[in-house]
Amino acid sequence: MLRNGTGWCDMRVQTTIEIFDYWNRIRGAADAPLKSQVEPSAVPHLLQSLFILERREGGDIGFRLAGTRICDLFGRDLRGERFSSLWANGQLADIERTAMGVMDHAMPALFNATGYSTVGHQASFEIIMMPLRSPDGACDRLLGAIAPAAAASWLEIVPLEFLALDRSRLLPGKFDKAAPAEPRPINRIVAGKSIHFGQVMRRMVSQLLSAEAR
Repeated sequence: MLRNGTGWCDMRVQTTIEIFDYWNRIRGAADAPLKSQVEPSAVPHLLQSLFILERREGGDIGFRLAGTRICDLFGRDLRGERFSSLWANGQLADIERTAMGVMDHAMPALFNATGYSTVGHQASFEIIMMPLRSPDGACDRLLGAIAPAAAASWLEIVPLEFLALDRSRLLPGKFDKAAPAEPRPINRIVAGKSIHFGQVMRRMVSQLLSAEAR
């Protein structure tokens, strides 16, 4: 359990700690910052691990953008894809509800998950989602990060097939401590999809984040 600028919180990965601290700084006294307050130049070293989700007209939550490292982890461009499609089939509804809850209650959420590759490798990940407000005051976007808990030589070479949620918790109130962990069963259900593509997202991420800030 690590100490960050907001209090004790059981984040263990530097990427999630740094983006949470940044989000917490720019929100000030508000429960969530405006999406226009997010400045890519403030966190250039984190861009490849960041994503932005949006609530879409159909009621689901999809990727508005995803950093190069996240796309490389899954072996495909994730922009426009449904967020819950990354997860084991038995957990899709839970993931969607949690993401909706972050928006509806303007409260960040922290996940621990296990990623399973297309050839059976496993790796632990820490994932954070934080609400962003539109100019009209609605929370309809999420700023987040996906980061491995430890280095593994196969990551970004062998694609992940799906994530399985190990536990999730909201970061309530003043975010000085995490809510009790909520255990989730791991459902190893193979999705059977892998698409190879070149690394073309780094410049796009910076441009899209800049557009979000305007």
